[in-house]
Amino acid sequence: MLSVAKVQRRNAWRYYVRGVAYGDGRRPVGQSLKAAQEKVGLPPGRWWGRGVTALGLAEGAEVSERQLELLFGQGRHPDADRIEQRLLDDGVGLAAARRATVLGQPIEEIEARNQTPLLALDLTFRPQASLTVMWALGDARTRRVIERAHERAVVQALRWLEDDVAETRWSSGRGRAKTPALVVAAFRHFDNRHGSPLLHEHCLVLNRVQRLDDHGEPKWGALDTTRLYQHVVAAGTLYTLAMTTEVCEELGLATVPREVTPGLRPVMEIAGVDQVLIDWSSTRRQRIEDALEGLIYTYVQEHGRLPGDKARHGLGWQAAQDTRPEKKTPRPLEQLLARWRASAVLKFGTRMVDGLVERCRAVGAALRARVDPVVDTALAAVDVAAVVFTVRGNFARRHVLAEARRHLLETLRGRAFTRGLDDHIASRALADHGRQTTVPQLGRRAPAPDRIFYTADFTEPDRWWIVGTDGKPPRESSRYERARVASLAVRTAIRAARTTAARPDEAPATTTSAAEHTVDYPGREVALTPAQRAAVVHAHQQAAMPEEYLEGRTTDPGTWLRTPENMDRLAAFTRAADARRRTYEDTKPPAVPDADRRHQEQRHRQPGHGQGAGPRP
Repeated sequence: MLSVAKVQRRNAWRYYVRGVAYGDGRRPVGQSLKAAQEKVGLPPGRWWGRGVTALGLAEGAEVSERQLELLFGQGRHPDADRIEQRLLDDGVGLAAARRATVLGQPIEEIEARNQTPLLALDLTFRPQASLTVMWALGDARTRRVIERAHERAVVQALRWLEDDVAETRWSSGRGRAKTPALVVAAFRHFDNRHGSPLLHEHCLVLNRVQRLDDHGEPKWGALDTTRLYQHVVAAGTLYTLAMTTEVCEELGLATVPREVTPGLRPVMEIAGVDQVLIDWSSTRRQRIEDALEGLIYTYVQEHGRLPGDKARHGLGWQAAQDTRPEKKTPRPLEQLLARWRASAVLKFGTRMVDGLVERCRAVGAALRARVDPVVDTALAAVDVAAVVFTVRGNFARRHVLAEARRHLLETLRGRAFTRGLDDHIASRALADHGRQTTVPQLGRRAPAPDRIFYTADFTEPDRWWIVGTDGKPPRESSRYERARVASLAVRTAIRAARTTAARPDEAPATTTSAAEHTVDYPGREVALTPAQRAAVVHAHQQAAMPEEYLEGRTTDPGTWLRTPENMDRLAAFTRAADARRRTYEDTKPPAVPDADRRHQEQRHRQPGHGQGAGPRP
């Protein structure tokens, strides 16, 4: 999971130096950052990104307080003090020496135009709640595997942003250039402001990148942060997919979906982690949800309707801000681990806590035995295109790529996959099911491939209503639920066409173990007949959707009749049926001889007794 925040004000570096760099705590005044980190056992920040080499830094090097102040507070070179002093010794004026250390446009010039300079973006990576629970309560090896996977996934997501996304812009966007080199300062945290376990990484991405000017000389300019914002979701799905896959492969685990909010996309959690443990570690989320209920109630009173997706997102942000606690006093990881274990043992018992990892491995082994690493890219492309089209209508490649990564995580359940398979599925979804809507105009620059928008021609299911549970009112089906129905209809048709296209004399669909563990990807070595492929895909899809996946889902066609117009009618039918049943049970006739039972059975086969002659129009 990935969230983003802006670093805009000139003194914002003080918040990150005194707070974020200090474990989201309040650093004592007068104490240096390094001394404060060492005193409480916090890890120092590290430099990442290819752009740090242009600043004379090395990836993995420690971030100092003065470097943060110069780079993120003043927009200057992290070694500006030495550079400025050297220029002054050479006879350069003070103003010129200071200007030589500025990266790009000075902050003072931006503020002179009554504009607020954007200094950096704070990208925060964090794993799912179940992985955080395993990291906090698992053994030392489990903790090392999760931390190593977390670090590699963060680096992989940053590398993807550098290679495929990062651009610089100048002349009000008329000039653009690829800049595969970001400057990132990363700080790792172990808990949230409540002191509950929350492994996460703050990555401050500097809003300055280098490019070559017209004379071939390196020049610092602004990063296209709008473009970076647009690809945050795709980067977050890449991080989640990479980290979850590595942890599951290293520890023999599997994932299952957990529906956090009814109707919205489920979160893929580690199988075997009990919900009570997730709730124990998610105290912050529970407070946000409680505050969100009150905000939604106020919204309904003011507008007379439920909030939409955009309004609900804004209310969620407001609830998070309203429930945000004060800064805490950081603690070393060893103390946090001991406190978390004592809290969990006191609440759930030693047996449940000590057996967490083995329980997850046992459940994971059972799921991994049912889910083979087989991905039918044709069906995956259909699913991805149908979901993106139903949810968005118009979409770009970044939306399809993010959905392809979610599809792999949801389908493979933590199994490894061929590198580049997400890109292949996204390209196939656009080529086979996408219809370009961006039309190039004469006299204007042709749009880049990732700036082209598409749509599709899937039949979007009509809206239906879902009966509420636990005393909650009925709710309308969400876009995601309708997207799953649209995808299911097309995939069912493809399977039927494949099975029908098989020759009558073909042998029953039997596959070898090599074929079952093959990935449908260019260059595969095993080719299956249409009937074999259809059977393998059908079996794989059934295995990838066990009973716990279907619980609470609303893609069952039986729920489609629950529209607002039919709700009262269905309720009336139910009441009438219950009344007839009670009347029949109260007046149940006595047993009859065998000679007369045959005559009654023949009479009951005729229409009547509430059966009707057939469906009414």
